[in-house]
Amino acid sequence: MFKEFKKFISRGNVIDLAVGVIIGGAFSTIVSSLVNDILMPVIGMLLGGINFSSLSITLNDAQIMYGAFIQNVLDFLIIAFCVFLFVKFINEVSKIGHRNESKKETKEEIQETELTILKEIRDVLKEKPKVKSTSSKSKKNA
Repeated sequence: MFKEFKKFISRGNVIDLAVGVIIGGAFSTIVSSLVNDILMPVIGMLLGGINFSSLSITLNDAQIMYGAFIQNVLDFLIIAFCVFLFVKFINEVSKIGHRNESKKETKEEIQETELTILKEIRDVLKEKPKVKSTSSKSKKNA
């Protein structure tokens, strides 16, 4: 069982996932600070000084903090949007790299094709029997 666990944990996908979770946690903290410390005060000011985190409803003895829920939804949307922008950026960068690689491959393929065609022409010309030119005789007769 230990050997299987060692094999499982040493696979690249597990390590990549662990790194992603750790970076995601740190990224979440940064985005939460952005939302709580920068965006929400501005949104609250635009909405007449409303502080979302203090919004609540009291039913009997229970206090429902729906403002905290609104805050968490906004955090999620902003984090999702930031991740979307990051993934979009990475995809664009990788497309540029693939375009450059494909241009190099295309140029090499064209050169190889041209060389092949030239070799085929050379081979055909070697196999063809030499024919005497009749154009010089027809000029003398004219």
